[in-house]
Amino acid sequence: MTQNLDPVRNVALVGPYSSGKTTLLESMLAVTGAIARKGSIKEKNTVADHSPEARDRAMSVEVSVATTTHADTKITFLDCPGSIEFAQETYNALVGAGTAIVVCEADVAKVLTLAPLFKFLDDWEIPHLVFINKLDRCRDSFMDILHAIKTVSSRPLVPQQYPIRQDQNLIGYIDLIDEQAYHYHTGQSADPVPLPPELRSEEQAARDEMLETLSEFDDHLLEELLEEINPPKEEILKDLKQDLSADLVVPVFLGIAEQDCGVRPLLDALVREAPDPSVTAERRGLTPTEAGEPIAQVLKTYHSAGGKLSLVRIWQGTITDGMTLNNERVGGIYRLMGSQQQGTNEAVVGELVALGRLDHAKTGDTLSVNTVEPLRKADRLEPVFALAISPERRKDEVKLSGVLHKLVEADPALQWEQHEDTREVILWGQGEIHLQVSLARLARQFNLPMTTQPPQIPYKETIRKSTNIHGRYKHQSGGHGAFGDVFLDIQPQPRGEGFRFTDSIVGGVIPKQYIPGVETGVREYLNQGPLGFPVVDVAVNLSNGSYHSVDSSEQAFKQAARIAMTEGMAKCEPILLEPILNIQIAAPNEFTSKVLQLVSGRRGQILGYEPLEGWQNWDNVTAYLPQAEMQDFIVELRSLTLGVGFFHWQYDHLQEMPDKLMANVLAKASAS
Repeated sequence: MTQNLDPVRNVALVGPYSSGKTTLLESMLAVTGAIARKGSIKEKNTVADHSPEARDRAMSVEVSVATTTHADTKITFLDCPGSIEFAQETYNALVGAGTAIVVCEADVAKVLTLAPLFKFLDDWEIPHLVFINKLDRCRDSFMDILHAIKTVSSRPLVPQQYPIRQDQNLIGYIDLIDEQAYHYHTGQSADPVPLPPELRSEEQAARDEMLETLSEFDDHLLEELLEEINPPKEEILKDLKQDLSADLVVPVFLGIAEQDCGVRPLLDALVREAPDPSVTAERRGLTPTEAGEPIAQVLKTYHSAGGKLSLVRIWQGTITDGMTLNNERVGGIYRLMGSQQQGTNEAVVGELVALGRLDHAKTGDTLSVNTVEPLRKADRLEPVFALAISPERRKDEVKLSGVLHKLVEADPALQWEQHEDTREVILWGQGEIHLQVSLARLARQFNLPMTTQPPQIPYKETIRKSTNIHGRYKHQSGGHGAFGDVFLDIQPQPRGEGFRFTDSIVGGVIPKQYIPGVETGVREYLNQGPLGFPVVDVAVNLSNGSYHSVDSSEQAFKQAARIAMTEGMAKCEPILLEPILNIQIAAPNEFTSKVLQLVSGRRGQILGYEPLEGWQNWDNVTAYLPQAEMQDFIVELRSLTLGVGFFHWQYDHLQEMPDKLMANVLAKASAS
């Protein structure tokens, strides 16, 4: 039998950068008495606020947790980063949330930035509300803002409030459920006031629209509306709770978080309408009881001087300190409040807590006593920006690999590799600020300061012409000498065919045991051709040669082959090849023409575009783009698309480089 978990709510605060999520959180914590003053959580909850890793000190760069109590209900908030570069943090946290509050500015021009968030919430069927913030700075009408939000939400909006303005200033609101008007007071509860007569028709129209939307999911309510019966408040609230829990509608609230305006009605709605933790658990196929098999999921990994902490959502059962999960012993259970930790002996189903000393647990992992089917986790975002990194201190090179593993464990949006061709250690992420934050963390937490530069482009080279070349290696130093003599036919191969070595030796002019040395010499030379880059798409045939019965050896023939290749390749008109990527660019269709111009301006070849599957009013542009043009591509794409454009890419082929650009590349390579 499912346990009643009414007294608990898990709520994620999400929204674009600068929408005011942390301000809203601190306002809710302050009015409920969880903190003594606003600003204390912002000072403590993220590393960004007291370090150089955020360009703006108000920018949150990782998920933080805070808990309060309102109307006898414990509400745990996950304050998620707003920057698109830290979207992975947000998505990982949302997986464990029962409800999300989407915080947005009262600005029609910025509403489009909500689209990726709404898409994720819809795909995961996470019930969500909208809080329209900063209405004191609004230049657009409330109805225009609602209309704009409707264009990015696949669920119908249900505004529960209508704003009251005086001289363009927000002074209060009308509750559309009970038709009571309220007047705001900064830092205090709103006072009930008579409904302004001049707003009665607008309020009635807004209320009718709310009821009509709810009636789409309630036949009884529809009958009442058709019979012009005014439904009782209790019935409306029941429908709101049912429809929000089922992720059928999106309630909308409004206010000014900085002044605590509209915060209390939002808290009331979380208690009254937001689903219990059991609803989300059952949607994931779990049985949310305290007595069941303990099952939790890691939403975030924290590394600090005090050790590793795994923030988890307990989906089922009870976790006690010292319990073994995934073959590791839990070394502490903590309830978090910003950076503060409060130890406890156990945590029950529905709670969000941090578990200590789970060294092998990673973000997204499912934790259990016995082996269970892993829970679904947020997809890992593809990397879009890279830097080549190296330790400032040479002695730190030995520990770099281990530290990078910890860094990626804490932030799955990061990836790193040691490039096969350039030998550079490359750190991949979601943007320039994202990597700056990560590198600052390396320096601060692990005492590993790094130097950075754009990654080298892994150019290759090939040839246009064929040649026949003779190479002889002869060395006499007393005693046995060294002798190898070869004739090589060097020819270009079709693009993508790679390297091919053959021999047409007849009559034993070169004994078979020496031929592998010739191939080895050729292959070693091709690691760096006449232009200084690895050589591809070349065929080499050993056609003739001679040997000495005493002085010849496999090593001597290897040297003869290198001599022949060095002289012969220079005569074959070497050319530079650059890697070309296949790129799929997603953006709202109002920006498609700008995306096409961006691609064309970077030597890209547009292959076509079509509507993006599953996204309303978005296009998917397919193109070939030189890798050399990709370094800051994401920066410009986001600049053109209000920050919401994204892309997927993969290596496709090598392409001959234009002579003018090749000259520039070779000049830079020579200088370095």
